[in-house]
Amino acid sequence: MKDIIETLRAGQGQSFINLSAGNPVILPEVEQLWRDCTADLLNSAEYGEVVCRYGSSQGYEPFIEAVLSDFNQRYGLTLTERNILVTPGSQSLYFFAANAFGGYTADGQLRDIVLPLSPDYTGYGGVSLYPEALRAYKPALDIDAAAHSFKYRPDFSQLEITDRTGFVLFSRPCNPTGNVLTDDEVHRIADLAAPQNVPVFVDSAYAPPYPALNFTEMTPIFRKNMVHCLSLSKAGLPGERIGIALGDESIIQVLQSFQTNLCIHSSRYGQAIAARAIASGALATLAETVIRPYYRNKFAVLEESLDQFMPTTAPWYLHRGEGAIFAWLWFDQLPATDRELYQQLKQYGVIVVPGDPFFPGLQEDWQHTRQCIRISLTATDAEIAQGIQHLATVVTALYQQQPATTAAVAMSS
Repeated sequence: MKDIIETLRAGQGQSFINLSAGNPVILPEVEQLWRDCTADLLNSAEYGEVVCRYGSSQGYEPFIEAVLSDFNQRYGLTLTERNILVTPGSQSLYFFAANAFGGYTADGQLRDIVLPLSPDYTGYGGVSLYPEALRAYKPALDIDAAAHSFKYRPDFSQLEITDRTGFVLFSRPCNPTGNVLTDDEVHRIADLAAPQNVPVFVDSAYAPPYPALNFTEMTPIFRKNMVHCLSLSKAGLPGERIGIALGDESIIQVLQSFQTNLCIHSSRYGQAIAARAIASGALATLAETVIRPYYRNKFAVLEESLDQFMPTTAPWYLHRGEGAIFAWLWFDQLPATDRELYQQLKQYGVIVVPGDPFFPGLQEDWQHTRQCIRISLTATDAEIAQGIQHLATVVTALYQQQPATTAAVAMSS
């Protein structure tokens, strides 16, 4: 990301097609919601209490009430204020968990942080003060060669959760791939963790009810050993850093104690305006009627562009678009690394994200990790189409340089 930022700054006179962005698009309806909620807060007697005072480390009370009421009603739960913690973004949640449940114990034993499905969010690579604690598992690949499509699935023949495991972490929907683990897969992971009393953290930054960036049917799963972790970033508030943990009281208490020592509490201003959007039902409605359709349409534009421009004979595969704001492309037997492909695309004025940083904790050297790129769905339709056209030019040239025997192996794999 540092190189991408420097490239964009250095090329201010050059028009780049930026297919790397993680910032959500500022959608007019969503921005207006936050403007309206802000105006309501400014005109209320509550304003001074919100911004001029410290508050509880757990979170701002009206926001907690709004979230609990919504989730209990929506999903038939019985959550109380003991089951929730508000943090400065969901990334901080995983830092708290990594250093409270993972890493070295007082007697020097290393507790692993298990990522059951690789690739996953690159930010997980930096959550622990002890990088060696991170352990990811190579996935099984479900490939539809005729459709140039594939999907990662957990390899339960390899996955291990033992008494040496500190906690388990995965995103659903997944950044970077858009993968949504099935209900059965989530329950199987939780079942492996339960006998060891190992917490399972589900990063739900793209999940329903907000921002509801799932393109396939899915329902959040709540179990005693699971922590459901939300973020309001992709619901239009990335600048306010609001993360929400919902889970068992014993786990929440540990996280809250960690937060109390680190930063006291999250922004109360962001929580105050979000409380209004959630309690009114407006945020959930916009998530389903505006945010989700916008990005689902962008994925359709990407699919159409790939079908139109990419060489049909080359072994490229698009991960099934099941959610999030990214697409994930795999180039089997790519005659270059993902970073070399990234550099070549920059020469065409196109910026993507190389895939190898999204395999944190993977112990083995796997060539696949250097054959993938992430593409953002935040660009315009025209930019996506033109970016894919340039990508097709570069990829076609690379595979044409490949010996015929290697290319044949790639297509049959």
